[in-house]
Amino acid sequence: MIPATIMKEVTVGEQRIEDKVKEMLVERLFLKVEPQTIGDDDVLADTLGLDSVSVFEIVVGLEEVYGLSFEDEEFDMAVFRSVRSIADFVRRKQEEQRASQ
Repeated sequence: MIPATIMKEVTVGEQRIEDKVKEMLVERLFLKVEPQTIGDDDVLADTLGLDSVSVFEIVVGLEEVYGLSFEDEEFDMAVFRSVRSIADFVRRKQEEQRASQ
């Protein structure tokens, strides 16, 4: 049986958060790679040269795409370590938004 958390992620007609994050990275950071070549667990600072300006671009993109807002204490480089860590952060923020409604 597939856990409920995975079922939410693989809903028919919806794009995986990881895939959407990869597309956003390529677009916002003007990368000359295909999104699917970025591994979910690749260390972005090492593989893509992620720096503070890149992180700012990612934050703006996440705010636009997912309607998220970042609190000062959430600006932790661990969030931006990999595609998976960014996607996990998005999921956590979405759960918080649902819980507060």
